[in-house]
Amino acid sequence: MTSKEPSEGDVQALYMRLYRDAEDGGYHLNSDVNFTKDLVRGLLVNERRYGYPACPCRLSTGKKDDDQDIICPCDYRDQDVEEYDACYCGLYVSEDVFNGQKELGPVPERRLTPEERMKVEPEKLATIPTLSLPVWRCRVCGYLCARETPPAVCPICKAKKDRFERFI
Repeated sequence: MTSKEPSEGDVQALYMRLYRDAEDGGYHLNSDVNFTKDLVRGLLVNERRYGYPACPCRLSTGKKDDDQDIICPCDYRDQDVEEYDACYCGLYVSEDVFNGQKELGPVPERRLTPEERMKVEPEKLATIPTLSLPVWRCRVCGYLCARETPPAVCPICKAKKDRFERFI
């Protein structure tokens, strides 16, 4: 085993932490434990390689500032789970997928390619998600999120979708 290969104990520990965090936050991890642990292993490898847990299904630049959007859980998770019942790599899934009522399907990549990112001025790149999406506020705890629709469950206080109001 090389220094970059995580031990099974490390994989199990992160798996359990992610599982608890997901359930506490109103999300679910993929119920295929072997598949999920492979993704967890990839997160650990990337954390050791880059110093942060970049999504194992995307190419990291190795520069944290450039990869902020793909540090797990990535910026695209909420919208992907809502629209496609899973995040891009399939680590997080909707309740319907978790309960076996839906099957996983393909999730399109939302992240701009490096070429597309280079064409956008840095100050404009930072505003793309916030300018094009409404901001929703949880009336229970004040959590804010920028997306087309509010999340099904508030990741902070677990309030349902109907407790959100359009903020901006």
